[in-house]
Amino acid sequence: MNAFTWPYHKNIFLSFAIFLLNIVLAILWQEPLIMLIPFTWILFPFVFESFVVYPEKLFWLLLIVLPLSTELNITPQWGLDFPDEILLVLLTGITIVKLIHQPKSFPDAVKRHPLFMVLVIYIVWLLITCYYSEEPFLSVKYILAKTWYIIPFVLLPQFILTSQSRIQKLAFCLLVPMLFVVIQTLLRHSFYQFSFEKIQKTLAPFFRNHVNYSSMLVCLLPVGWCVWKLTPVEHPERKWIVYALLTGFTGLVFAYSRGAWIALLLGITSAWVIKRNLMRWLVFMAITGVTLSTIWLVTDKNYLRFAPDHDKTIFHTDFSEHMQATVNMKDVSTAERFYRWIAGARMLAEKPVTGFGPNTFYLHYKPYTVSSFETWVSDNKEHSTVHNYFILIALEQGVIGLLLFCLLYFGMLLHIQKLYHQFQSRFYKIVTLATGMVLVMIGVINSMSDMIETDKIGSLFWLCLGMIILLEAKRKEEREVLAK
Repeated sequence: MNAFTWPYHKNIFLSFAIFLLNIVLAILWQEPLIMLIPFTWILFPFVFESFVVYPEKLFWLLLIVLPLSTELNITPQWGLDFPDEILLVLLTGITIVKLIHQPKSFPDAVKRHPLFMVLVIYIVWLLITCYYSEEPFLSVKYILAKTWYIIPFVLLPQFILTSQSRIQKLAFCLLVPMLFVVIQTLLRHSFYQFSFEKIQKTLAPFFRNHVNYSSMLVCLLPVGWCVWKLTPVEHPERKWIVYALLTGFTGLVFAYSRGAWIALLLGITSAWVIKRNLMRWLVFMAITGVTLSTIWLVTDKNYLRFAPDHDKTIFHTDFSEHMQATVNMKDVSTAERFYRWIAGARMLAEKPVTGFGPNTFYLHYKPYTVSSFETWVSDNKEHSTVHNYFILIALEQGVIGLLLFCLLYFGMLLHIQKLYHQFQSRFYKIVTLATGMVLVMIGVINSMSDMIETDKIGSLFWLCLGMIILLEAKRKEEREVLAK
């Protein structure tokens, strides 16, 4: 063990004395669990060597279980995503220990990257909003959860994804388990004749609902496309990748999620935008469109024009009726979004600087709702939030928090475009393009929901940031090689 030496390697008598002492204590105190101490003493260096020196073993396992994880409620108030959240916490702790043990191992590519600097400033602002939060305990819990997503998916890829083969391995670790979920979902769904009403019953235990399922599925389709594109034409496995992509697309169709379908179309469009070097214009148009729409809605309370008919905003069990209701603005999910968006906007108006604090929306939004937008699901038994991640950030973290997150997100998109046009390597150009498509899809999905705080979409978002920083380092290496 060259990286770490534990005392019992030098003195076997010390270890033997600890073993005897714990036997005596276990007998005297009648506590058999004390006997675990000497075994911990013996096994710790091997665990340290396996996971701290080589943390990629847990990293690969995390990627594999990510599509397979389920929500586990320990108590009515406390739950976790199992087992991926446990692995996230372990990897976070391991990475921190590694950086303390070997501080020089912190990648220079991360320290010097402007997006990482924005992320650090954003985290500092989160700490400030915690201080002013209406619910400090929930806000601190939010930041801790944010930490154990950022460290494994932003920092660890810099240590682990050191070669093209490892990047390909990352793709397969995500895609194969997700393909299993899609196949079993389609098989179970077939027993219900692919009914729109019954899709929810086919997703347990892997996904809470069809929105979560379709969101992760659509975000992994560009990853599958990337694998197909990088597989040689003559390779016998290429046709199986096509079959897997068709299976994934079929699963997306029968997920009956309008948001995921829109995300797919805009994700494909974003590939064309990146290739044409038009991302700056797209970002400008998106910000301008949202700003002008918001100004118009709040002027003279124009948003009241969209108030629904409470008795006509229902959940339709027939998909064609569901789509027609969406077009007519009478679908319950659309109406409920307006109900919460208006509440969120009014909350932001009351506390525009620091917001109400991270993770506080559910406990405070009811007094800010407008009764004319109320629907029959407004009791919110699921304790869900505002259904728009950008509004959620604004009302919980203030305008500054929103600006910092937008700076991070749009900065990621612009970096993707720059990298795509700078790379000479076909491999990295395709990986960059796929990352950009995933990132755009996540943005679209989160304009209609708030899934960056969920384990599956949140993991993919922070992994995209980790990939951008990694790709930036690879581009620098490529430039140095070409310069020789």
